[in-house]
Amino acid sequence: MLFNGAQTHMLVNHFPVMGSLFSLLVLGGGFLLRSVTVRRTGMALLMFSALMAVPAQLSGEPAEEVIEHLPGVSESFIHDHEEAAELGFVLMAVAGVAAVAGLAAGRMRKDSIESKVQVAALMISLVAAGALGRAAHLGGLIRHTELRGDASAPVSGADGEHGRDD
Repeated sequence: MLFNGAQTHMLVNHFPVMGSLFSLLVLGGGFLLRSVTVRRTGMALLMFSALMAVPAQLSGEPAEEVIEHLPGVSESFIHDHEEAAELGFVLMAVAGVAAVAGLAAGRMRKDSIESKVQVAALMISLVAAGALGRAAHLGGLIRHTELRGDASAPVSGADGEHGRDD
């Protein structure tokens, strides 16, 4: 069975969001533990998360095409999510480049450069994780009315009528 655009987007968009948080924790833990190995692992996870942001970003437009005409879907929610996701994508791309640079410096035995790049990657990934978390929240608002302030809004019943029991 093939996935439609919305299913594909829902599948892949969790990787950069959760990956950015996990890599941030591992990288930060590496600094706290003073472990080069743990820091390098965090950098590798950050690089993977940045790579996974590519299919998440590319699947956004096909997902929009699937859901934009569904009842209860607002173009303004889609637009807000799209803008936030673009920012998160750019920040993850920068974090991914920093991760690659840090890993390359480690392979070349440039310890002082590696450490400085890792600190920069940690700071960038912190901002990227926040931006991706915001994008994820705004994406959830598109179809999850319970996340909005209007959870009591009328919902379509099985018989096709709208309304609630009073």
